[in-house]
Amino acid sequence: MIRPLANFSLNLSEVAQLVSAEDSKAVSKSSASIQITGVVHRDSDVEPGDIFLAIPGAKVHGASFIAAAVARGAVAVVTDSAGAGLTSALPTLVVKDVRIAGAMIASSLYKDPTRDLGAIGITGTNGKTTVSTLLYQIFQGAGRDTGLIGTIETRIGSEALTSTRTTPEAPELQALAAVMRERHMRHLVIEVSSHALSMNRVKASHFAMVGFTNLSQDHLDYHKDMESYFKAKAKLFSFEYADFGFINIDNEYGARLATECQIPVATLSRSNPVAQWHFTQIHPISSGAEISIRGNGGILIESKTSLLGGYNLDNLLMAVAIAHESGIDPVEIAALIPSLTGAPGRVEPISLGQNFTALVDYAHSPDAVENVLAAAREFTSGRVIAVLGCGGDRDTAKRPLMGQALVDGSDIAIFTSDNPRNESATEILRQMTGKLDIQEPSKVIEDRSDAISYAVNLAGAGDTVLILGKGHEMGQEISGVITPFDDRLTLAQAIEAKK
Repeated sequence: MIRPLANFSLNLSEVAQLVSAEDSKAVSKSSASIQITGVVHRDSDVEPGDIFLAIPGAKVHGASFIAAAVARGAVAVVTDSAGAGLTSALPTLVVKDVRIAGAMIASSLYKDPTRDLGAIGITGTNGKTTVSTLLYQIFQGAGRDTGLIGTIETRIGSEALTSTRTTPEAPELQALAAVMRERHMRHLVIEVSSHALSMNRVKASHFAMVGFTNLSQDHLDYHKDMESYFKAKAKLFSFEYADFGFINIDNEYGARLATECQIPVATLSRSNPVAQWHFTQIHPISSGAEISIRGNGGILIESKTSLLGGYNLDNLLMAVAIAHESGIDPVEIAALIPSLTGAPGRVEPISLGQNFTALVDYAHSPDAVENVLAAAREFTSGRVIAVLGCGGDRDTAKRPLMGQALVDGSDIAIFTSDNPRNESATEILRQMTGKLDIQEPSKVIEDRSDAISYAVNLAGAGDTVLILGKGHEMGQEISGVITPFDDRLTLAQAIEAKK
């Protein structure tokens, strides 16, 4: 876990007051003056002087790791009543919600770094990564060092760090933000997932601006239904978290959010001139599109982009609107747009001189599959050949919908494994294809490498091959074991083997 170089501290009595600790294991006079210099939720991250968050887990309570935290130098613990019964080793603050308490401690310890950075949060089912990446590129291109926290990577200016999840737990997020402030970042762009909002990872953070891209079926294994999923996303559009919002109203949930949320918002649309930000022209060209964007105050931004697909134009529109609101001159934005490349694993081309187009994309929801296939259709003169699987231990209800989207949107549909995790890949494929009539050359090929090779061998001049589902991921998880697997590399190898 990366931390700022500057020294920060709170005494334990201050922390106890901050989190409204219960009296069951109140701080004694002798321990009240203990100085807390860090806050962590993993025992492996503990450094001397840290307070350890013993969070209740689905299988194991975090209090089980207190002894390991003590060995590494932890000086106090925050936990719930169940966790308090498992430890007497350190001064212990008992709270109702350990994650909320940890977020408040971390934000207070590091002096509210997200506020100082004028943080920008992007949420939605699809597009978070691309919008965040485009914003990062615009800010960097305009000479503004920028921090990025997201699915693919974390960036501090030009320095890249590996991301373990879309939105980190609050202690890590706040420490990262403090590092970025210390290194004089002008902006911080954060992908904010629905899980992060539901699990209070961004609690005690504050965003100058937030963006909502869209909402479609995904993560219902966690949220149970679309209404709960929507309400999780909507939390971000409150004064607790943000000052101003940007909302794409082309999606029914976006239109609803724009009328229901607390904060002032600017609306965006690909074609609706009622929206404050919209396209007045989208003219396809061989390398992308020539575009005209009308924005707040009647400004007009004219440029060209290499980004493919209507949904990527939606992502670009949001990035442009937020960049303008952040003070980037429209003329400079227009000059930067042609160089914007989007995010790795998002409609990423693999070009090795072959006579067909080969693309890798992260699409892993019904809507995302439908959108990327529709985009491919726009620039494909031949056949659209698509390979798709569904991940295990995730929303099962979306599997037949994704299977149907694959068949409807492609000329040749190839069903394969993704990350089966602890499920049977065969059973996942049965759920994807059970109600479909799959006729040759469409096929079910469980081995993902074989499926990709099959798609490539079918491809001819003018065709497009799409490998969907994993995008930037570089491993495949089967029965708890992750083995190296990169769609981009496997696709490249298949193309080379065909030559």
